This record gives sequence, C-alpha cells and structure tokens, in this order.
Amino acid sequence: MLAQPSYLDALNPEQRRAVEHGVFSRESAPQPAPAGPLLVIAGAGSGKTNTLAHRVAHLIVNGADPRRILLMTFSRRAAAEMSRRVERISRQVMGDKAGIMTDALAWAGTFHGIGARLLRDYAEQIGLDPAFTIHDREDSADLMNLVRHELGLSKTENRFPTKGTCLTIYSRCVNAETDIDQVLGANFPWCAGWASELRHLFEHYVEAKQQQNVLDYDDLLAFWADLMAEPTLAEEIGARFDYLLVDEYQDTNSLQAQILLAMKPTGLGVTVVGDDAQSIYSFRGATVRNILDFPQRFAQPARVVTLERNYRSTQPILEASNAVIAAARERHAKNLFTDKAASQRAQLVLVPDEAQQARWVADQVLRQREAGATLKSQAVLFRASHHSAPLELELARRNIPFVKFGGLKFLEASHIKDVMALLRFAQNPRSRMAGFRAVQLVPGVGAATATRLLDAMSEASDPHAALQSFEPPAQASEEWSQLAALYARLNDAGLAWPADMELARSWYLPQLERLHDDAQVRKLDVEQLARLAAGYGSRERFLTELTLDPPEVTSDQSGPPLRDEDYLILSTIHSAKGQEWKAVHVLNCVDGCIPSDMATGTSEEIEEERRLLYVAMTRAKEQLHLIVPQRFYVSQQSGGGDRHVYAGRTRFITEAMTAQFEQVTWPAAMAVHASERLPQAPVMQVRARARSLWK
Repeated sequence: MLAQPSYLDALNPEQRRAVEHGVFSRESAPQPAPAGPLLVIAGAGSGKTNTLAHRVAHLIVNGADPRRILLMTFSRRAAAEMSRRVERISRQVMGDKAGIMTDALAWAGTFHGIGARLLRDYAEQIGLDPAFTIHDREDSADLMNLVRHELGLSKTENRFPTKGTCLTIYSRCVNAETDIDQVLGANFPWCAGWASELRHLFEHYVEAKQQQNVLDYDDLLAFWADLMAEPTLAEEIGARFDYLLVDEYQDTNSLQAQILLAMKPTGLGVTVVGDDAQSIYSFRGATVRNILDFPQRFAQPARVVTLERNYRSTQPILEASNAVIAAARERHAKNLFTDKAASQRAQLVLVPDEAQQARWVADQVLRQREAGATLKSQAVLFRASHHSAPLELELARRNIPFVKFGGLKFLEASHIKDVMALLRFAQNPRSRMAGFRAVQLVPGVGAATATRLLDAMSEASDPHAALQSFEPPAQASEEWSQLAALYARLNDAGLAWPADMELARSWYLPQLERLHDDAQVRKLDVEQLARLAAGYGSRERFLTELTLDPPEVTSDQSGPPLRDEDYLILSTIHSAKGQEWKAVHVLNCVDGCIPSDMATGTSEEIEEERRLLYVAMTRAKEQLHLIVPQRFYVSQQSGGGDRHVYAGRTRFITEAMTAQFEQVTWPAAMAVHASERLPQAPVMQVRARARSLWK
C-alpha cells in the first residue's frame, strides 16, 4: 500500500475530497479516467484557488495530459498564478519534470481568451477571417457612436441613449440571450420608447464590425456559442480536452454555461468552482442560476463538495456574515467557520450623517495606524462610487493618502489608446476606429481627412497601397510621409515582433510631447507598454491578450513622484471582490444605498444586493465596521436651508441579527476615543506668561 501523497497533507478533508474526485493513482490506472461533474461550493476565504490548483496538479501527477486540460479563469493573471501554483505543487512529486508538464498547460486562460483562440482555429469553417482584430469596450462604444451618428440618432428631438448605454443594452441582449424589449423593460425602462431605433442601430453596428473585420468582447462568446451549436464541431472541440475546469462559476452568463454544456454534454471531466453567495455581476449579464442549477444540468447529477472552513476572518465576523446570507431566498447551504477565535464582534456604528461618517472613518483609520496597522491593511468599501465623496474630502483635509479603485484603466488612457491604435491599424487596415484615431495623430489631419482616407482604403482592393498613395492636406504632407513610412515598416513581413512596438513608440513620443503637458508622466506608461510587448510572441497575440485582460496601471499610478508608500484603500464593493484587508469599513449601510434604491424592482435584484453586502463583510480579517448614517442632506438648486431625509438601517440586518454585532453610537464612542487620544492639557496662565516675557 503506497503512502498518501504528501502534497495533499495541507488540505482539509473537504478540500481533499474535491481534489481527489474521480482521480486514481497512476499505479492503479495508466491515466485518470474523467469522472462525473463536480461542483465545488467555495465559501469566502475557504482556499478556493489553492483547492483548484491542487486538483489540476493532482490530475497531472497521476497521468493526465496537461495539453488536454482546459482551465478557464476570469483574468489572465489568475490563470498565470494558477499555473505557477500547479507547478509548485507538482514539483513536490515530479521534481524538475513538473516545469515541463505545466508549460504544456497551454489551455489556461479566460473565457474570452480561449474563445479568441478557438475562433481563429475554426474561422474558415464558420465564415470568419482569421485575421480579425478585437475591440475593447471603449473602441466598441466609439464604433457604436459612429454608427449612431451616421443613422442620425445623435440629433433626435428627445434624448437618445448615449453610446455607453447603447453598448450596455446591446451587450446585455447578447450575453443573456434576451430580447431587447425584455432587457429595456427590466433594466432600461426610460429607453423603452427607442426599441425599434436601437434594434436598427444594433443591426448597423454588427454590419460595421463585419465590414471592418473586428470582433468585440460579446462576439467572442456569441461566435464561440455558435461554433458549439454545430454538433460535429462541438464534438471535435470537446474531444480535444479530457478535463474542463472553470473558476468563479457564479460569474458566468448564459452563453458561457451554454458553451460548457455543449463541450461536455455528459459532464465527464467537468469541474466548476464558485460561490452562489458571491454572485454580484448581473449587470454584466452573469446569472446566479448557472451555479444554483449546475448539479441537475447533466444526466448524471453532479457531486457537490462544500468548503466551509474559512482561513481569512475571525469567528465573530463569520457569525455576522452567516446571519446575513442565511436569509437568502435560495442558496447552496453552507455555514462558514474558522479556528481564529476573537472577542471583538463586528460593529454597527450609528452616526448622525455622512459628514460625521467621514470623520469617524478618518479617526478610526488613524487610530489603527497609531496601533501599528498600515493604511494599506485597511479598506473603505461602498455600494456606489459617489458614496465616498465626503470621505475623500475629509481624507484630503487630514492629509491621509488614499487610492480609489474603479477609476481609469490602463487601456483607457488616451496616450495608450493612441499607441494601440497604431498597432491595430497596421494589423487590420479595415479597422475604421483604429485608423480614425491613428491618422489624426498627424498634425494637420482632422476628421474629414481621416474619413476620406478610410473610405478610400475601404473601397480599395489593396488598402495598404491606398494609404501610401493618399494625398493629405498640404500643411500635413511632411508629417504624413513619416506616418506612411511607419505604416509600411509595420507591414513588412520580415519585421520581427516586438520591433513593431519600438517603431510605433519612436514615432509616437514626439506626438506625445506635442499633445500633452504632462508628457513625462505619460511617457512612463508608454515605456511600460513596450516592456509588456516583449512578453508576447507576436503582434496579434499582444493585441488580443492585452485587449482582453488589460493591466490596471494608469499614468496617475506611475507618477507623480513622491507618492506616499502607504495609502488607504477606497473601493466599490464590486471592485473589492477577491480581496481582503485587516480592517474593513462599509459606508452607508442603509436602505437606499445597500440595497441601492435603483436595485429593488425585483426580488432577484434585492437578493443580489444582499449578496453584495455579504461580499463586503467577508473581506474583513480582524475588524469589520458597518456604518449607518441617520440622515442624508439633500442639495437644492436654489435657496438655503438644511433639507434632509432620514434613513433606516439596511433591511439585510434585521433586529434579530443585531445580536451578532456590537452596536456603537458615534457621539458616545467619540467621547471615549477623544479621552484616549488627547491627554488633559494643564491650564495656562496667559497673563502671567505675557508679563514674564519682558522681565
């Protein structure tokens, strides 16, 4: 009898059951035969990533071919981290061979990234040009706006939805596979009168994408689902993989579930991991039904393993969190527990208003800092971005540095979009959005000239030649010739990546100096982009993967100099998912904020708001403060006054649940804290001091 593998010894019994599901040692079978479907319900802080990494490693160690394992995560960085963990675990058994095996784990990535690869592989069989480029959300919105303008919808008598709203409606229809009338009625009622115009707009938007040979994020899933709807192709693609593992399954949408079921209709070899209690992205089309209904989706019911041991929070925090989620209307039952005992309960802090809430949080943050906690170990979470405005003013007044998550992303910065447009236009000369941006970087070239060029390229059999022969305005001729030369070099078949990036960077930096006063700060981002480029094998791969999974850095992150090394974290709850901090403060825990008054139209929306509060609470490791302002001041267009409304504690914390919390009223708490912070000063005899100055 062989000893049990030591690399599994650190797992708790539930984690081990998930890891070993259907896997036999290589001594008992040459390769592990795929077992029936497995659903791992991984509670917050329960070691989900560690469990999934051990399962992949356990498969490889016991003979599974890593080239036949498909692992899908929700970010490329998560996939890379998963691969690193798999190698570390496998190395304990396989030694140096582990690196070779995990290098062969080539099919680890995001749904969108895997979809893009398969669509290129099968492009000709489904009527696609494999040289397609991919639009990010901003480019997609810009193209939507261009079509909107061409159809005359930007000059309607009544307010027509903006480009961002139009794209969101389109995306919701595609990802949820829902008719536009239903989407408008449920989520955008004020747009319901524009249904026929929006349908017309989306028809022309799709036509524009096809003419330009571009795909947006939604196409990557929709076309992949179409690919899987062909039984022969679905069987062929499914047969490429013995094992299919999906992380964060609660965040999948209808199309993603449809793809998974088409690839593995029997469920053999399928493992999905997630937590229905953390399903909070319905605004992206995700549906909690995918994970709730998963056990019954196959002929053979899925085995369900629940991870309830929490490695993050103290027991009092878990007891409060468990009480909140236990009231959910429908869920996979679980009760988180931990060995981390503590006497301090989660706090419900009652404060007079938002201004006093900001003061209380600032005081608490500084108090924790004086006690030895870094600012980075503390976070302030909120339902909507604008909820933090009073706090931001208070932090600035007290010189407390902070970083707010949910701001400008790397690829949304204008200078990065410029460089990416140059490369995309070289990769796909029929991409009007990339070309429109790229050619207007030339001084003297405006929208009319850019449109004239792109029309000529669209009509030409050789768009590259059309650009070279184009006659620009006289004032732009010299600079234009430099762009034309760059474009020719970028399309030289003998050019080896990442030389393309260096050429684009060299041409763009003088334009950067001309366009931006803070060019030196922005230059750091361009250099960062060039460093990123070196990690990819080709221009096509770089453009695809960076668009699908952009880094978070922006120019205000790379500069200015002298930024404090320590800073407080401010974040929306949605952006905080997957993170953890020693102390967490949740703002505005009142009805109207959590749940948002914009998300109480249906029972499904209310249930998601409950899960949102649960996600916020389970980010805390040692201290959790839910802050309840009593009144909110209402701004008025004219006149003075202090008009305000009163707010009640969030409905998700009932009177019965308050036993799980320590309830604190701010003035009383503040009096104690003030006496702790400020020793009583001696009385100063000012008149005596004044006389003594002259003696």
